[in-house]
Amino acid sequence: MQLMSVDGLTTENVATHLHKYRLYLKRMQGLSGGCGDDTNGGSGGASADPFVCNFTGSTTLSSSWASITLFQVFEIKKSLANVAIHEESFGKLLTAYTPKLLSLRHCFGLWFAFLCRKGYARITTKEFAYRARLAMYKVSNTNEVAENDILVVMDQGINVGSDIMSPYLDYNPWIQCQAYAIQVSEIKKSPAHVAIHEEYYGKLLTTHTPKFLGLRYSSGLWSASSYGEGIIIGLIDTGVWPESASFNDKRDATNPSKIDGEISLAFDQRPYFKDVISIGSLSAYEKGIVVVSGTGNEGTYSISNVAPWILTVGSGTIDRSFIGTVTLENGLTFEGTSTFPHSVLITDASFYYIRGDFKKTTCQPGSLNRNESIEKVIFCDDYDGITMINDQLAELYKIRASAAIVVTDQIFNGALDNLAIPIMIISLSSGNLVREYVKGEPKPKVMYMRFVLTNLGTKPAPEVTSFSSRGPNPITPGILKPYVIAPGVDVLVAFPPIPKTRIGDYALVTDYALYSGTSMATPHVAGVAALLKASSNNWIPAAIRSALMTTAYTINNNGTTLTNQYYVSPATPLDYGDGHINPNKALDPGLIYDLDTQDYINFLCGLGYKEMEMRAVLRRNQWNCTQNETNFNYPSFVAVFKEEPNSPRVKNFSGVVTNVVNDQSIYHAVVENSTWLRVIVEPSTMTFTEKFQKQSFIVSVEIAGNALPKPTYGYLRWIDQRNRTVSSPIVALMDGSEEY
Repeated sequence: MQLMSVDGLTTENVATHLHKYRLYLKRMQGLSGGCGDDTNGGSGGASADPFVCNFTGSTTLSSSWASITLFQVFEIKKSLANVAIHEESFGKLLTAYTPKLLSLRHCFGLWFAFLCRKGYARITTKEFAYRARLAMYKVSNTNEVAENDILVVMDQGINVGSDIMSPYLDYNPWIQCQAYAIQVSEIKKSPAHVAIHEEYYGKLLTTHTPKFLGLRYSSGLWSASSYGEGIIIGLIDTGVWPESASFNDKRDATNPSKIDGEISLAFDQRPYFKDVISIGSLSAYEKGIVVVSGTGNEGTYSISNVAPWILTVGSGTIDRSFIGTVTLENGLTFEGTSTFPHSVLITDASFYYIRGDFKKTTCQPGSLNRNESIEKVIFCDDYDGITMINDQLAELYKIRASAAIVVTDQIFNGALDNLAIPIMIISLSSGNLVREYVKGEPKPKVMYMRFVLTNLGTKPAPEVTSFSSRGPNPITPGILKPYVIAPGVDVLVAFPPIPKTRIGDYALVTDYALYSGTSMATPHVAGVAALLKASSNNWIPAAIRSALMTTAYTINNNGTTLTNQYYVSPATPLDYGDGHINPNKALDPGLIYDLDTQDYINFLCGLGYKEMEMRAVLRRNQWNCTQNETNFNYPSFVAVFKEEPNSPRVKNFSGVVTNVVNDQSIYHAVVENSTWLRVIVEPSTMTFTEKFQKQSFIVSVEIAGNALPKPTYGYLRWIDQRNRTVSSPIVALMDGSEEY
């Protein structure tokens, strides 16, 4: 694109010539019947002279313009409105910031330039932008151009006078445009020029977890919910940076009562009447608020936030990994995990590996020497299968290592959050091959070592993260916790403007950073719950929770049962609850398990709480215990048996489901038993003829008399003729058993 002044045009006829030019193109392509089709009083006809027709009224420059032929180019060049015509090219484009905001495209080879009056060089950049915006507005709305206006014309552009453009021009004091390489030198001569960058496409990390969840802008839950319009998500977390642009929403909430709660805190688990989160969240539930909270990050059977009215969320991995690669001098190449943020390339570097010194080869505390390892890649070997990555990383930081490769199959939560040294973690299998090389070569070397790489489609995914706290429920084992899992690893989150890490002598400050934890999984579920609430205004929190639970999946992208991170054995409902959330499926769950506040009051009565304790958790002085039952209408079934020889070996559950679809449905019960578990469902078929119709059933869970004292699992799936599946896990526990 060229910057130039235009002689021979008066400010009064610039807009008119451009309008005529647009109509001329349309007629030449057979898109218009001539002046008569687009003007008042024109004679019409394709043969009409495009530059002598009479024009009245206003127009915009946002109409579709077609490609032009060589014959048309010759005619166009005769016009005083012509500035430049360039042949269409598909070379690399250079861009000044974001051309897509202006909808600039390559559909034909004509590119208008800035049309400037003489003397444009005397204005400031800020004034240049202001005048450009003003002129764009006038051309598109009034066809009037003032003496000192600057005119910007675009092909197939948006209405440049519309509100779409205003925020960008207000925010960014630069005109944004697209140019061919041959035009760059001309643009750079302009005093209004700010910067030119080669066009390239980055990967937005924020886009992947929504994609992993199946959320699409144009279909499914996201669009069906009007993108969560009018729903407020309240947040309680110690790590929030409220000033982040992520929390900036200029739209006013039209209904403040439509709120989803999200809690990313956990206290040592205690009875519900002593737990402030349990007490507060029950009051929120009574107000129709969905309360979502994390299980905690202990990585053991020490789950938090277990009250049944809280939607408790565990953490899962996603199919994206951040990696580095290393190529040895023998040609072997390996991938490894790394979040080192600098795109460095290490070449022709010697290994640091002291054969025969076990402490040094495993990088134990106090073992390494900076003078020996400077400008070398330190190889930190596996410590006989014992994970000591935190100690190894601390030792590498202590000596300010140049680079390192660490061998382990387990990475603890947060270990790689702030890598300030180019460190790559490789698996035990890869580590065996690297060790074989460094031991067998007198002078082993790294040929190449690269960082800041991203892999998509990582398998298996999802997995239950190693740090996600597990069940069973320590307060009421008959309530399965967690309910579901969601993405909680390497999630891009808002971060305060303080140094995140240091690379050499530089402190890195960022608006967003990668973090892992159940506090990262919780917002995903809260967001999906908000979308469900927006799309189904009549659903109470129990219905939303039921939809998320019964549509969750337990099969990973390898086609096998979900696994625990760093372990090959399958995970269980005590690890992942009902499974990993599936937002679009939750929009159409078929059946839901409904509950109201009275059900929870009956649950608390069944726990044998005293009057003072009931008053504390209910925050009221009056209530009515209609039943004393701790097992109620829930989309999961946990049967707790005593280990005593003559204790009952059968437990019955009653369930009530509500049809939430308009069509007639027939559901059949499909039961999955295990070696020690026998499940019977009566009736085995349910027929629904109308929306909101309810049906009841009984689930009988029997455990074998010689069953081992460890959890046993099964499933009940109600499947209709359209393959809607309402899935519920079944867990049998031995009371007092520690074998979970």
